[in-house]
Amino acid sequence: MNRTLAWIVGIVAGIVALLIVTAAIGNRDKSGETVPADAWAQSVCGGIGTWRGEMEDIIDGIRQVPATGTGVEEPQSQTPQGTTGLVRTGLERGIRATDTLVTGIEDAGTPETARGTEAAQLISRWSTTSRSALEQAQDSLDHEAPTLEEAVVQYAAAAQAMRSVLAAGVQTLVGVAALNPELGAAVQASSTCQQLREEQGST
Repeated sequence: MNRTLAWIVGIVAGIVALLIVTAAIGNRDKSGETVPADAWAQSVCGGIGTWRGEMEDIIDGIRQVPATGTGVEEPQSQTPQGTTGLVRTGLERGIRATDTLVTGIEDAGTPETARGTEAAQLISRWSTTSRSALEQAQDSLDHEAPTLEEAVVQYAAAAQAMRSVLAAGVQTLVGVAALNPELGAAVQASSTCQQLREEQGST
């Protein structure tokens, strides 16, 4: 697959992933409204889980950058510019996915339970902080690496930024579950939250 085709495939995959995230979180805008705790947990965990899958695909893609480019199919990926460009494309996809997640979490509303507002704020703060972290990682690529070795260092930092936001998301859910017994029960009972915990445990 040449680089142009790979770029097109990546864009299409990103669009599909954004549509999946939107569907998982729910397309009804509940921002500013209270919703049952179980419905809120199901929507939020579903959106985070789908977003997590997209982010892991992106990380897997850029993780292979330094190891590819045998000089046959993708020789440009062995140059600093090629490596930085591929990582930048991954970050752009991650930011788009996170933008959709931020909107979806806002649209999920506020769980109708004690400390529900605090729970919604915690999740919202994590999603917006994640977007900022990815944007900062993208900005760090504005300085073009002069060597392949330095480009790999940039790649590693970008990949770490994405791993960090993934881990922080699960920890935030743990914090939300601890706020209130009803919220904890909702997170424990939600099938999408259970799946998210299982996926986190397998990594």
